[in-house]
Amino acid sequence: MFTTNEQFSKISLGGVETALRFAQISLDSTEKLVKFNLEVSKQSLEDNIKVAKDLADAKDPQEAVARINKLAAESVEHAVTNSRNVYEIVTHAQGELAKLAEENLSTLNKSLINAIEDIAKNAPAGSEVTVNAVKTSVAAAAAAINSFTKAAQQVNEFAETSVKAASSATADAVKATTKRSSSAS
Repeated sequence: MFTTNEQFSKISLGGVETALRFAQISLDSTEKLVKFNLEVSKQSLEDNIKVAKDLADAKDPQEAVARINKLAAESVEHAVTNSRNVYEIVTHAQGELAKLAEENLSTLNKSLINAIEDIAKNAPAGSEVTVNAVKTSVAAAAAAINSFTKAAQQVNEFAETSVKAASSATADAVKATTKRSSSAS
């Protein structure tokens, strides 16, 4: 019985370590997002100063409109790039957390099966059917979780592909509109 308690202690310690690792991943991702947002804010301020100077230097309304169109296109391109960067940070964090979850589910599953086997050794005669049923249930739950994880990864890959395609299409549309506006002026 002592080994079973020892195994449960290891499982509990693993839970604490997992919680700490989860917190570390979350803090790292938050730090990256905050740093990125500060950089974007700084760049935005610098861009606004440049815009004000460019518009002040315009000699006539047509030149001002052309500069505004160019700046609008650049703003959209910056927004698309920024959204890609945020998406990459979030996707990286999600991947790290999914990896952490998979590792812990695997470890927990092995520990649980080992604990069940230890309990089975000390179980009264005739309880083999019950022990096997519990083992089968644990294995089925692990298989279901594994299937769910694979499905979630496929959805994530599809979403990532869709986001990349949408951001590229947006950037291309802005460039095409800017070219049409510039040639019309």
